[in-house]
Parts: sequence; structure tokens; C-alpha cells
Amino acid sequence: SSERPCLEEEEGEGEEEGNVADAPAAGDDEEDDWEAVDVEAVQIDKSKSSSKEEDEEDEEERIAKARRDELSNKLEQMAKDEVAKAKAAKLEKLYNFKAPPPKDAEGEFGSDEEDDDEDEGESGSDSDSDSESDSEEDPDEKRNAEREAERLARLENAKKARIMRMEKSMKERSPTDLRSPIVCIMGHVDTGKTKLLDKIRRTNVQAGEAGGITQQIGASFFPAEKLREVTKDLCKVSPVDVNVPGLLIIDTPGHESFSNLRSRGSSLCDIAILVIDIMHGLEPQTIESLHMLRAKKTPFIVALNKVDRLYDWKEQPWTPFREALASQAEHVQGEFEDRAAKAKLALAEQGLNAELYWKNTDYRENISIVPTSAITGEGIPDMLQLIVMLTQKFMVQRMMWCAEPQATVLEVKVVEGLGHTVDIILANGQLRQGDTIVLCGFNGPIVTTVRALLTPQPLKELRLKADYIHHECIRGAQGVKISANNLEKVVAGGALMVLNNPKDEDELEVLKQEVMVDLAKLAKTVSDLSDGDGVYAMASTLGSLEALLEFLKKSNIPVHAINIGPVHKMDVIRASTQLERHNPEYATILAFDVPVVRDAEKHAEDLGVKIFTAQIIYHLFDKFTQYMVEVKAKKQEAARLIAAFPCIVNIIPEFIFNRGGPGDPFVAGMVVKDGVLRRGSPLCVINLPAAGREEDGPTIVELGRVASIEKDKKPVDELKKGQSGAVKVDTPSNVTFGRHFTATSVVYSRMTRESIDALKEHFKDELSKDEWQLVIKLKRMFAII
Repeated sequence: SSERPCLEEEEGEGEEEGNVADAPAAGDDEEDDWEAVDVEAVQIDKSKSSSKEEDEEDEEERIAKARRDELSNKLEQMAKDEVAKAKAAKLEKLYNFKAPPPKDAEGEFGSDEEDDDEDEGESGSDSDSDSESDSEEDPDEKRNAEREAERLARLENAKKARIMRMEKSMKERSPTDLRSPIVCIMGHVDTGKTKLLDKIRRTNVQAGEAGGITQQIGASFFPAEKLREVTKDLCKVSPVDVNVPGLLIIDTPGHESFSNLRSRGSSLCDIAILVIDIMHGLEPQTIESLHMLRAKKTPFIVALNKVDRLYDWKEQPWTPFREALASQAEHVQGEFEDRAAKAKLALAEQGLNAELYWKNTDYRENISIVPTSAITGEGIPDMLQLIVMLTQKFMVQRMMWCAEPQATVLEVKVVEGLGHTVDIILANGQLRQGDTIVLCGFNGPIVTTVRALLTPQPLKELRLKADYIHHECIRGAQGVKISANNLEKVVAGGALMVLNNPKDEDELEVLKQEVMVDLAKLAKTVSDLSDGDGVYAMASTLGSLEALLEFLKKSNIPVHAINIGPVHKMDVIRASTQLERHNPEYATILAFDVPVVRDAEKHAEDLGVKIFTAQIIYHLFDKFTQYMVEVKAKKQEAARLIAAFPCIVNIIPEFIFNRGGPGDPFVAGMVVKDGVLRRGSPLCVINLPAAGREEDGPTIVELGRVASIEKDKKPVDELKKGQSGAVKVDTPSNVTFGRHFTATSVVYSRMTRESIDALKEHFKDELSKDEWQLVIKLKRMFAII
């Protein structure tokens, strides 16, 4: 009874001493050893807090002290060992290492540490060594966390500052200061898109005015004064004031021009011209363009081109269309009205209300149709005036010039004398020589400085450095060629961001994140589409690659890798990895609107990689689908020797034509009781054991495969449930009808694990639900695991 309170006191005292021992180690500033604890001070504090009835407890404390003295030597040695370990660990880390305390200090405090019992001493030394390592790591982890929080806060502030700057620029816009509308020409191949642009560009070349229409990078710029000149005759009938600086008509395939202006959510194109051949109506790519326009919610007009091909059309070059139509013969006017009505009907089938533009009373509800001729020029003044009127009347908010730059990359080109350059569309804002720009790259964001802002000479498409006009500053909307360093890996169709303050690292980090958002989304889309197996998808720009991936996703075609630009040898090598994964059908490159380098074609033939190219997504899909059908048919043909289609058949006793045996097949009439009997199916019968030998169990007699089937004296490939016919079975030489099986025997298709796996892999869609139920039944019958 006298020892129990002594033990409790001892434990309490040990705990308190242990807690005090931990305290200096956590700081670790003045003393580096766990021994550095003033136990005497602790004991003094305890003596002050003790009650008057401590006489008995003092006696118990003396007993405890005597016990601790006996263990002091062991504790001292253990403590020194632990200290040595902690020091060695610190030396290895070379991290915040401090010299050990002087020996005097160690000697001064060393004896007091011996006051713990053995267990308390061990745990104290462990906790102390742990606290030493914690004291080394915790401050750094804390500092790292603080730095990360500070960095995120700075980035957040940079984003807010950028948003505020944009909001300020938006507020400073004025309805009197408009930018040029960006117009995109879309439509099916051979509808006259390029000829229409050529006709617009050559407007003043024939008149000898070289300074009129400027051929921009990837776009045709049509200045306001030339717009007024071309539409002056039309303005006499329906006057329209030209307030925009001009029209920027993008001269690229439709998919490329629909790259989004990243982080803006708006499309690059302000208004589109959908070109339809009046002689052919809507065609596949026209419908695809319609879907894209509606998906992006882009306003557009329809150019009903090739009116000069109407029978007996009399040319009226550069005449407003209504005036040209009025001068035509009556039968020509009748044919035009008929073909225009068919075009309106075709658009109505696509869910669009359309009307000839001079009859259109509601431009918001109805699509305007402008008849044109790219050969003789009729209707082109109407088309240009209509675009100007629609943008100035309904799109003023969008057309107001904003100081904040908005740009997207159209193409990456190598130009002699300049190296790698990027062709961009500067939709808004202004760009200066010397600006720091951030672009989306295949290997991460690209930061570079604008060396030169270039536009070609008026009405020329020359690629020599001397033939470009250099600009100090260019104001949107314009097509510009940028010369700068490190442009090789730029992604066509990606965003181009301009750094407001080149010294602001936080803003630079924000822009780097923004330009890579779309490529990151595409990478996630690819990872969602495939688990490593799939085709290799390639396109000309980021926007067209997005369209291709979206289409492949809807078509349930997996994708294992993507790229942008022409098909090179390296792309073929990457696609060939599917051959190693035993997926020859996926060793294919789907190249949408991109050329194939000659070396890549040859290498693809050598490796067995298929390359499918097309200008239209649907054509690409059709080609690949046809290829997959062929591959599947080859695989099925090879798998038919393994697969066993489920069926249960009864032999018709009256129609035994051949009993089988050595060298002879078994030929008999059969009726299908369940499933489908197909040519090539392996058959068998199950014979029950003789009476008295039940322990032997049933035996399976293999009859062989079905060689041929005849129904009504005509060869067929299968007999369905309830049908009957003559069946020829190539039986083994040792199996004969009458000896090994009889007319009363029930014939089953011979199922094995391999045959069921072959059915699942190659013929899953060919079997009905009832047939799969029969497979399960036969699987149990043959005890297949």
C-alpha cells in the first residue's frame, strides 16, 4: 500500500519531466541535446506547489530517487547514444546543422536527466530525437507552405488586375470607333469560295489601282473607301453609310477560322458567308459548315453562287443583282426563282428560315440569301453592302474597338530569310514591335519577343523578306505575320496573349496558364477516349483537332495520341506502337485537312500503318469505318474455326443419307430445336452411361464440323430455330451413325472456353439475346468454367 502512491507519483513526475524535456528540443536554438533540461528547476517548482501533508510523500520520493540512481548509468549511456544518432542524421542531411553544445553545458545538465526510469528515459530519448528532426523539417515545410500561399495570392491578384484592365478597356470603347468585321467564307469544295475572293481582290487591279485592296496574311482586307466605290450604284437604291474601317475576309478553310479566341469565349469570326452552288444545292461540307455555325452561334449570310451558269444568262459585270436579274429573259428569271426556292427548301430541311435578302423583313429570324457570280461579279456589291449593314446595325457592341489585344494563330510557316514565323489574326487591340507575347506550344507555353510585324506588299503574295512591309504598330482587326524566336513548336489555332508588363512575373505566369488551357482540355479528351488503344488523330489547327476529336468521340472511335500539322515520319512511328499492342486495326493515322510528307508515306507502307486523309470529317469517318469493317471481316473469318455458335438439333430418322465412317461424311436431315445451326459449327452428342454403370458418367462424342447446309435443294449458310434441311458433317473416321449415336440422340454445338471467348470477341453483335441464353445453358451442360 505504501508503494502504490509512490509509483503514481513517479509516473506523474516522469510525465512532467518528459514534457519539459521535449520543450527545449522543439526550439533547438540554444541547446542541441535532449539532455539540456534543468530538472532541478522542475523539482523546485514541484516543491512549491506541494501541500503541507508531504512528509509521507517525501519518504516515497527518496525511495523513488534511490531506484532512479540505480538506473542512472544506463540512462546516461542511452541518452548519449540517441544524441549521437540525432547528430549523425543532421550531418547526413547537411540541413540547418549546428555545432554541438560545449562539454561544460553537457556536464552541467547531464546528471539531472538521469531522474527518469528506464521506460520513460527510452521514450523521452525517442521523442527528443524525433522532436529534433521535426524542429529541422517543420520550419522549412512551414516556409514552403507560406511561399506557395503567397505565390497563389500573387497569381490571384494578377488575374484580378488583368480582369480589371479588360473591364476598363471595355468601358472606354466608343460606338464611333469601330474595328473591321472579320468575315469567314465557308462552303463545300468547288462552290466558288476561292473564285469569289479572287474576284473581290481583283476589283481594282483591272483598273490599275495597286493601292486598293491589300492582301493580308491569310486574309483579304477590303478598305472602307473601296467598299464605298464598289457599292455606289447600289447605294442609289438602298443607301448604307460605311462606318467600319473595312472588311477582313479570312482566306482559310472554315475549320481553321473557327478556332476560339481562347479565354474570351467568343469565336474568331464575326460573320460568315456560306457559299452554296445554285446548281447543286446543299452538299456534305455545306451541311457540316452549317452545324459549326450554329454550334458557335455565329451570324451568317448565304451566297447563292454561280448564277452565271443559268441557261442563257446575260453577263452584267459588277452590277447589283436585282438590276442584273431584271435585264434577263423571262425564262432565265423563272429558272432562277425555281432554283432559289429549292435552295430555301433545302435550308428549311436543316431547320433554317431563309429569304432573298431584298425580301427579308426580319434579319434576326431569317437568313439572307444573296445571289452572286464569282466569274462575272453580279451580286458581289450586294453581298459586301449586306455584310456592312448587318455588322453596323446589329453588332455595334461587338465591333467597338478595344485596346486589350485579342489574337489567334492561323498558321506556322517557315519563310526564307525570316525562319519560323506565325500568321495571326489580330481581332482587336494593337500589337507593337518589341511586345512580349505568350503562345500555346506543344511542349508548354512559349514566351518570346516580337522582332518584326509584317504585312505583304499590296496585292502580292511574295515570300521574300524584302517584299514585306514592316510596321512599328498594327491595330486590329488585321492579318499579321510575326517574326520572333522559338516559334517552331507553336500550335496553330492557339491563342496569342500580350504581356502588359514584361517585368511582371505573376502576370506572365497567368498568361502561361491561360494559353495552355485548350491543349490541356484536348489531352484530357484523349485520355477519356482511350486507355492506350486507339487511332492517331491529326489536324491542321487546334480548332479543327477539337472538331475531329468531338466527332470521333460521338462515333465511339478511341484515340491514343494527337498532333497538329503535316504527317511526318515520327507520327508514323508513334502510330505503329499499336502493332506492338496487337491492335493492327488501330495502327492508323486519321489526317484531317493536313498533307502527308513523302517519307512518311513510304515509312507507313514499310511498317504497315494506314494513313487516311480527307478535307471533310465525314469522308474521314467513312474511310476509317470501311477499313474497320474489312478488318473485322478478316478477324471473323479467322475466328470461325474456333468459335462455336450455340444450337440444339434433332436428327430426322427418315432422312439418313450417309452414315459416316472411314472417309465418309455424315449426311442427314436435321431440324433446329434451339439457336441457329451455322456452317462450320462443331457438333457433338452426349451419351448417357449404360444401366448399372452410372458412376462412369455421360460421354461426349465429337461429330465434327458442319461442312454444308441445303434447304429446298439450295445451299444456305444457316438454319434458324424451327427450320429443317439437309446437313453434311465431316465426321472423324472412327465415328459412325448407328454405333456411336442414333436418330434419337440430341445433337449439340460443341462449346469450349476458347469458342465462347471467340464468340464474345468477334461475334458479340451477331448473336441474339436468346442465343446468349443458350450459350449459358450449354456452358453449364459441358461444365465450362
